[in-house]
Amino acid sequence: MDQFPECSAESSAFSMPLVTSESPPVLSGSEFSLPLRSPLDPKSMKPNEAALRKAKIMIVDDEELVIRVVRRFLSSDGYENFVTLTDPREALEVIDREQPDVVLLDIMMPFITGLDLLKVRQKTQYIQHIPFIILSANSENQIKREALKLGATDFLSKPVDPSDLVLRVQNALMVKRHHDHLTNYAVELERQVRERTRQIEKSREQIIHCLARAAEYRDNETGEHVIRVGKYSAVIAHQLGFGSEYCREIDLAAQLHDVGKIGIPDSVLLNPGRLNNEEFEVMKTHCGLGMEIMEPLANAEIERVRRHTSMGGFIMDGVDSPMLELAATIARTHHEKWDGTGYPEGLKGDDIPIEGRICCVADVYDALCSERPYKPKFPIQRCLEIMLSERGSRFDPIVLDAFFERIEDIEEIRKAHHDQHNYHLISEQKQV
Repeated sequence: MDQFPECSAESSAFSMPLVTSESPPVLSGSEFSLPLRSPLDPKSMKPNEAALRKAKIMIVDDEELVIRVVRRFLSSDGYENFVTLTDPREALEVIDREQPDVVLLDIMMPFITGLDLLKVRQKTQYIQHIPFIILSANSENQIKREALKLGATDFLSKPVDPSDLVLRVQNALMVKRHHDHLTNYAVELERQVRERTRQIEKSREQIIHCLARAAEYRDNETGEHVIRVGKYSAVIAHQLGFGSEYCREIDLAAQLHDVGKIGIPDSVLLNPGRLNNEEFEVMKTHCGLGMEIMEPLANAEIERVRRHTSMGGFIMDGVDSPMLELAATIARTHHEKWDGTGYPEGLKGDDIPIEGRICCVADVYDALCSERPYKPKFPIQRCLEIMLSERGSRFDPIVLDAFFERIEDIEEIRKAHHDQHNYHLISEQKQV
């Protein structure tokens, strides 16, 4: 048990002058702009004295007299927020509950010593950032070294000089303030990065939706078709065991499966009748056109765009992305067939990328369920019979099986994103 030798609050042991308003501060001219533990403006780390004096100070000493004296010294300098404790066994619980800004700790106490508490502090993450100042009548160098080695912020011998006490506490609070600033600033930066990433993702999705709908609108579609194909593809991919990130990417990428239709002449694309062989060959080129639209520009192309306009060059510099690569693959291969009779490359079996095989199932099912210039809308049972009849010829059997296993989810998506307008009305409006 540490004691102040032969003293009371008014004894000569504590008769040294108190810090006054004329006493020099540790950091002259500094000003806090916010309370000690409040989120900080990253532009300023300067505290003001009023905010500093509101810090919560915890005093742990088994002698009530010592607590009163230390508290009086600090109160005379403007500190007003105290937590005091005479039983060290309760210290950790109180620190956890009160979260003080600094702890003034005695060394020699019954049951648990100050050194014991410092050892626990080293292993307890939630209090490691709180500064501990040792107040001890034991001034042996070995005790001081051990306390500092265990992480004590400072060491003061009893009877304490009130001027030293005030300045050491202020210094400890400034260190705590700096730590809180860095912590809060890091948290705020992380929040801003998450928010900015969310905004970028949202913008990317909106651009994809606009581009996909632009292609579908040219083909007399309402735009819901591309959304359904994307969501069907995500459901099938999930059933096949792909992770959530891939499923999210294929949802977006599959919406661009027919973006190449932008490059198909109106005379072919808007032909309400059956295409002849020559027209069909033109139509098949939309797969390659879609891939070219989403492929990164060659260096020579980028340079030409830059010469045309610096802004154009800036925009086109960033077109290389995994999602667009996935979309390009889907655009190129979603008309390939499992038996090798598809187009544009006649790929067969596993040579067809899995995303192309997935989108093929999604696209054909939605086409069967929807009205087209060349066909009416088929009943769902008829659509499923047609799909099943082409298992192993047009469709990868494993992918088609995954589709049937999730047909209830597929149907929920189809109903939630059904076409809002009649096809013929849309066609007439576009011809006006």
